[in-house]
Amino acid sequence: MSDVYTPEFDPETGVPLRKVRSFVLREGRLTKGQERALGELWPHFGVDYRAQALDAAILFERTAPLVLEIGYGMGASLLTMAQAEPEKNFLGIEVHTPGVGALLMGIEEKSLKNVRTLHHDAIEVLENMLPEASVDRVQLYFPDPWHKKRHHKRRIVQPAFVALLVRKLKPGGLLHFATDWQPYAAWMLEVLRAEPALVNVSLTGDYVEQPAWRPDTKFEARGERLGHGVWDLLFQR
Repeated sequence: MSDVYTPEFDPETGVPLRKVRSFVLREGRLTKGQERALGELWPHFGVDYRAQALDAAILFERTAPLVLEIGYGMGASLLTMAQAEPEKNFLGIEVHTPGVGALLMGIEEKSLKNVRTLHHDAIEVLENMLPEASVDRVQLYFPDPWHKKRHHKRRIVQPAFVALLVRKLKPGGLLHFATDWQPYAAWMLEVLRAEPALVNVSLTGDYVEQPAWRPDTKFEARGERLGHGVWDLLFQR
């Protein structure tokens, strides 16, 4: 996935230091198709950032379970999931402009009605737009592992971030993380286990088999080529 936000956290409190923006809206080079999609399809499937609560029932023109994906990259897996689960609403957050354009193209190509996207910082969206206890499933697939120890503070999976996600989950809602970097998987597991409001769904107390709803991604294929495994974590509020 592309970077959605790369936080800095207070080392003592774990609170994200939000006043200095720590991500960049990544413009990239747009194809003609992506540029057209952003111009023509955004008014129909894009959600402008506003610091006010989002009403999913109004946005999707129906009441249905809400799945939030943070950092969908070019959108291929999000589109596959939305097509496979038409009874659910899917809201994606991405900062990479070509990825947003590609998702919009896919929505049109597949004639999907259950996908919307934001092009903004995930933390601001979570804090200011998503009501408490409004999301049925949160997905975070293959975030940047920030391999070097001195960069671990930039990892998106931190105690304060997980606590924020928990607030947005409905009771019984799921957090589904996946990574192809084993040290980051162990980090995620430690952070998730430490959150008292969450229960690990794994029967072995660590990782789960790839859930049926998560399709293989290019990151997974790359990891397999490099001899990496993939670790799925599934926790329930």
